[in-house]
Amino acid sequence: MDAVTSPVRIERHGGVAVVALDHPPVNALSRAVRQGLLDAFAALCADPSVIAIVISGGPGRFIAGADIREMNLPPDAPFLPEVVAAIDACAKPVVAAIAGAALGGGCEIALACDARLAGPKALVGLTETRLGIIPGAGGTQRLPRLLGTAQAISLIGEGRVLKAEEARAIGLVDAVVEGDVLAAAIDRAPAIAKRRLSAAAVPAGDAAAEDAAAARARKAAKGVPAVAEAIHVIRAAGEGDFAAGLAAERAAFLALRESAEAKALRHLFFAEREAGKVPGLQGAVARPLARVAVIGAGTMGAGIAVAMADAGLEVALVERDADAAQAGIARVRDLYGRQVKGGRLSEAQMAEKLARVAPTADWAQLGSADLVVEAAFEDMGVKTDIFRRLDAVARPGAVLATNTSYLDLDAIAAATSRPQDVVGLHFFAPANVMKLLEVVRAARTAPDVLATALALGRRMGKQAIVAGNCDGFIGNRIYAVYRRHAEYLVEDGAAPEEVDAALEAYGFAMGIFSVSDMSGLDIAYAMRQRRAATRDPNERYVAIADRLVEQGRLGRKTGAGWYAYDAAGTKSADPVVAEIIAVARTEKGIAPRAFSAPDIQRRLLAVMANEGAKALAEGIALRASDIDLAFVNGYGFPRLKGGPMWAADAMGLTEVLREVEAAHQAGGAGSEPAPLLVELVRKGCTFAGWRQGEEE
Repeated sequence: MDAVTSPVRIERHGGVAVVALDHPPVNALSRAVRQGLLDAFAALCADPSVIAIVISGGPGRFIAGADIREMNLPPDAPFLPEVVAAIDACAKPVVAAIAGAALGGGCEIALACDARLAGPKALVGLTETRLGIIPGAGGTQRLPRLLGTAQAISLIGEGRVLKAEEARAIGLVDAVVEGDVLAAAIDRAPAIAKRRLSAAAVPAGDAAAEDAAAARARKAAKGVPAVAEAIHVIRAAGEGDFAAGLAAERAAFLALRESAEAKALRHLFFAEREAGKVPGLQGAVARPLARVAVIGAGTMGAGIAVAMADAGLEVALVERDADAAQAGIARVRDLYGRQVKGGRLSEAQMAEKLARVAPTADWAQLGSADLVVEAAFEDMGVKTDIFRRLDAVARPGAVLATNTSYLDLDAIAAATSRPQDVVGLHFFAPANVMKLLEVVRAARTAPDVLATALALGRRMGKQAIVAGNCDGFIGNRIYAVYRRHAEYLVEDGAAPEEVDAALEAYGFAMGIFSVSDMSGLDIAYAMRQRRAATRDPNERYVAIADRLVEQGRLGRKTGAGWYAYDAAGTKSADPVVAEIIAVARTEKGIAPRAFSAPDIQRRLLAVMANEGAKALAEGIALRASDIDLAFVNGYGFPRLKGGPMWAADAMGLTEVLREVEAAHQAGGAGSEPAPLLVELVRKGCTFAGWRQGEEE
């Protein structure tokens, strides 16, 4: 081992040797780290002066898992199972000093040790199923031998991450050490007895508890194949010897690693890390945030207030009068009450969070806010009026944000004397639950304002995506095309329930017409009316949804929309809707034709990707992976498919272009193939590689 270049070094403390990792930022198990660990154990296990070994990741760290980047590269020895086997085989006691994250492969290394000591901020877990794979270095075999089959299924199947005390309570770590965990490990290591989990038997378990754990994991998995495979391999641990279990685990791991689902999930993993890299923000420092305000205490405003209170911010919830303000805080209280009823929050925690939200009708309260979010009705006149008033009372340097879904952010900013302080914060309903946050940059938004918005998104636990200013930004712009072409399919012959069934078979939790009914058909209707004057006359227009609204069918809230709903909320196909559709076809002379589920899936995926390509070329989206994150986190696109742009690459852009050309014939103006899509097909490139290829 080269002490100069290796990220692993050996330190001696008398008879105790410390294998110290220093591979910033999280000691990911790169090839160099694996080789360093293997070399260190080869030397120390053969050194008679060493009586015990401690593995340390340094202050605040341990090993956060595999180097995910290497999963997309050809396999390169040494492999993690070799490293884990070397630790397990060492005749001297080995202690894991876990001061930070011991996740995935890091947790497997800790399980190969004879004892595990954790600092109070340690995190422990086998999280591989989140990436569509299973532990591949003994985790599925050692964990059931330590904790039993049911607990192993729960932890691995659900990809759970445990805090230090939680891990200690179930026996995953032996002790939680206040202060210097490495010093404690060095002190205790000589007295640790060898305790190889590889030589232990799986404790006798409760079959009912195992079945219950498996059912919970499968339900949470939402179709991730790795979870079913993990359950199978874990259960096999109690049926055969350790070596056979390792072989079965490794075979499953290698097969899953190359699956389309795992590749899609890895794509999203990297996309999340790329999303925060925004050109022009180098050196920008976020403005301090302690007190915020939300203007508008309706459903959206209340949800935003909860998201901000959950992030530890003091929130002024501002309404037009005292009665409206009290109605708003009642909505906030109801949102927290549901969490208490569901067991996700205690009464004391609810009281603590509620205390952060102050309802008011006094606009003077806005003068002390570091950031103000407007969450009023989606109307340009309403919003510009609010921003004029806000400009007069907000303190200098306050960030002024709008939650608009579609409207021109530059026009809203122009209503103030400080457009540099204006940014879009497009939350998705319910705002306290949905992970996506579109951060919309206006023409004059200052870099530190954009940095503040991104920092707020992180603080709230949101997936923030930076979007440029256009009608609908990234998500709603593409969604509008998706919905329009779904309506073309219906007018051309597909039933709404057939379109929804095809989308649900693809992996969406709900089809597009079910979603429309849930959100309310009047919302899209108002948007269409607003756009009517500027709509291209050569764009095909389907009036079926308008006729539903004009008959009072607004969706679930009126008991009828694209579907009929009974008193319990159960939907069913409605002959009234079928008749409205039939009349619309007759008026246009359309002879209905049949569409298969694959027909529907290909068409709707293609038009989403095509509009995404237009957004990329215009700079509305910074990268294709940002579009994927937006749709996975905000629109129900199945994670296992990686997002519409990734899925389009998988479909093949030649096939996508062919489908888009057919969609153009069906839809007319606005459905033309994107020049970027045409260019990528000509060059044989993909959306995923577009920016890299452009830079080269």
